[in-house]
Amino acid sequence: MRGGLVMLFLQRFQSLLLGTTAPAFFKYVGAFYINKCVVNSMGEKLESKKELSIMDIEGHDDLIKEPEFPIPFEIEQLQQGKKHRVLSLFSGCGGMDLGFEGHFIANRKSFAEDSPYIDSLLNDHWLFLKKTSFQTVFANDILPEAEKAWTTYMSRFGYSENIYHNASIVELVKMHRQGAAVFPSDIDIVTGGFPCQDFSVAGKRQGFSSQKDDRGNKRTADKPSEESRGKLYFWMKQVIDIVHPKIFIAENVKGLVNLGNVKDIIQEDFASADGNGYIVLNPQVLHAGNYGVPESRERVIFIGIRKDALKPEALKCLESEIIPDDYNPYPKPTHAGTLKVEGLLPLVTTYDVLRDLDEPEESLDESQRVYSKAKFLANGSQGQIEIKLDGLGPTIRSEHHGNIEFRRLSAEHGGKHIEELNAGMQERRLTPRECALIQTFPPDYRFVIKKDVGNGYHVSSSSAYKIIGNAVPPVLAYHIAMRLEELWTKYFGEDEKR
Repeated sequence: MRGGLVMLFLQRFQSLLLGTTAPAFFKYVGAFYINKCVVNSMGEKLESKKELSIMDIEGHDDLIKEPEFPIPFEIEQLQQGKKHRVLSLFSGCGGMDLGFEGHFIANRKSFAEDSPYIDSLLNDHWLFLKKTSFQTVFANDILPEAEKAWTTYMSRFGYSENIYHNASIVELVKMHRQGAAVFPSDIDIVTGGFPCQDFSVAGKRQGFSSQKDDRGNKRTADKPSEESRGKLYFWMKQVIDIVHPKIFIAENVKGLVNLGNVKDIIQEDFASADGNGYIVLNPQVLHAGNYGVPESRERVIFIGIRKDALKPEALKCLESEIIPDDYNPYPKPTHAGTLKVEGLLPLVTTYDVLRDLDEPEESLDESQRVYSKAKFLANGSQGQIEIKLDGLGPTIRSEHHGNIEFRRLSAEHGGKHIEELNAGMQERRLTPRECALIQTFPPDYRFVIKKDVGNGYHVSSSSAYKIIGNAVPPVLAYHIAMRLEELWTKYFGEDEKR
C-alpha cells in the first residue's frame, strides 16, 4: 500500500477545490482506490429532487405536444475565477463538462512536462490540471444514473444538484415555449453530444429515420418524427436560438460524416440558428489518441461562432476559405496516437493508466470490484479480444450488452499477457473503472454507486459502462476548452457584448 498518496490527495483537494472548508471536505460518501491506497470521495448525499409531469394538451397541433412545467430552475452565479457560462445538453456523466471545468486528476503522460495546463504533480504517474475560465450553469440528460454520477462528482466544485435536469431536450424546449424560465441567460457556450446511436457504424445507422423517440424508447405512431432520436440535434439548434451563445460545440460519432449528406444538413441547420447568425466551421474528426487519451476513439466536432459577437478581424479570418492557424478553434494534436509527426509526445498506453489498479477481488473500489461476467465467445463477435497494454485501448462503447473487451484472456483463448497469467491473474473483462481511466476520467470519479439504505445501486455496473461509453473523454474536452480560452479575447475582445 502506498499510503503517502492518501494524504497527498487529501491535502491537494482540501487546499485547491474552490475554497472548500475542512468540515465540508470531510463529508465522504464511500471510498475508492488509486495506486493501491484509499482516497475518499467528496460527493454529497443526493436524493431524487425533481420529477417532470409531461402531459398532452388536447386539440394542440400534433407535431408539438406541450408539457406542464412545475419545475424550479435555479440561477447559477459565476464562482470566483470563472468568467464564461456554459450550458450543457445531453450531458451524460459529464465528460465534456469536466473538460470545460478543469481541475481534475489526469495521467502525467497526457501532458508535456512543461505544459502550462498543469497545476501540480501528484506523483510519478498523475497530475492535477488547472481550472479553466468556464463554469457549467445548466446540464441535462434523460438517464437518472448519469445525473447521479454527474451530481455526485461535480458537487465538489460547489455545483448545486438542481442545475442538472433529468429531462429530454424536447421536454425542456416545450416548457420554454409555454413560458417557463428553463434556460439560464447570459450563456457564453452551449455544448452537446447529441445522440449518436443512429449515426454510429456499430448501430443500425438509421440516421434521421430513427425509430426511437427523444427518450430512447420505440417511437409510437402518435410521436412526431421531429422528436425522433436522430433529429435531436435540431432541438439543440432551438436551444441555441433561445440563449444566443457566443460559441456552440456539437459532438457525434465519426460515422456521421459518411452517412450520405447528413453532415452537410446538420451543418446548414446549425448555421441557420438565430437567423443565420452563426459561422459553422467545417466539422473536424478528432482522434482522442492524438490528444493524450489512451483510446482509439474518433469523434466529429461541429463548432459554431456567433457573427455579431466577433471582432471584425476575427470574423474576416473565420469566414475565409482557409482559416489562419492562430484563429482556428480546433486544438492541434499533442500526441502521436495515429500520427507520425515530429515533435509530438508518445502515445499514452492503456498500461499507463491501468498500472496502479488492484485486481477486482483485491479492490475496495466498487467501480473496480464489479464488472461484466459475460463469457468468452469464440465466434469473432464484438468484444471477444483482450486489450493491448502497449498501445491504445479500444473504443469504449455504451451499448456493450456483455461484449465489453477483455482486460486479459486466458492462454486457452489466445491471451498474450503471459506475465499476468503466470502470476495467477484470471481471464476477465474490463471493469467500469478501467473503462473510465481509458476514457481519461479521473481515478476519483465514482461510477458504481450503491444505495445508502438496503440493497441495490443508484448506478449499477451495467449503467456505469453505458454512461462511460457515451461520454467525451475529459482530457480531449479539456484541450478544446483551453484552445477556446486562449482565443477568447482574440475573438471577442476585452469588452464582451452579448
